[in-house]
Amino acid sequence: MKNLKTVLAASVAAASMTMAAAPASAELAASVGVASTYLWRGYDLGSGTPAVSGDISYSTGGAYIGAWASSGDTAAGTEYDLYAGYGMEFDGFSFDISVWNYNYPTGPGYLGTEETDFFEHTDVILTFGLGPVSFSYYEPIAGPDGFTEYNYYTLSTGFGAFSATLGMEDIDGDNSLHLDIAYAYNDNLSFIVSQQDGDVDELGLDTDPKFIVSYSLPIEM
Repeated sequence: MKNLKTVLAASVAAASMTMAAAPASAELAASVGVASTYLWRGYDLGSGTPAVSGDISYSTGGAYIGAWASSGDTAAGTEYDLYAGYGMEFDGFSFDISVWNYNYPTGPGYLGTEETDFFEHTDVILTFGLGPVSFSYYEPIAGPDGFTEYNYYTLSTGFGAFSATLGMEDIDGDNSLHLDIAYAYNDNLSFIVSQQDGDVDELGLDTDPKFIVSYSLPIEM
């Protein structure tokens, strides 16, 4: 699952997964990227395998739609996400609401379930921002049986080339935390350090620090 909300190519799920409010004029944008692994909410979904990703989006007047795809989930298979939302900003305050749908056409599906139906898992994401700080709340509204009993929250901030995201996931009473620190060397190259903690035995968490390198390129449209 893409991490809007952050470094796109690394799919840092801890970031907000949302887009900034779009300019009044219509815009079509696309990019491709590669990362040393697929990081999602502190989990290494790529098992250390490099992941290739790409996205395309269209925005106008604050509304946006798009698609994102990645090769990197070694358990669930190739993934593509469809999303739509609306964002606005006023006097330092920002708000964004979006719907994200996750699909796995080549593997066992979301978190290893046997379901691979179209629109098999969907989240609604609300993001509120004030200055450099933003808070996001993820609410699952559709998914395989037994895989919608969770809530996910992130608190993110940035300063210069550095950004940080603290994420918390509550899965039917079991909790996990992760902290992602990212450094953007330039517009293309980024480095991320991630640390996970929480109910280790219940959720199978990997508490070893993770280091991810990602490189992305915009596509001229």
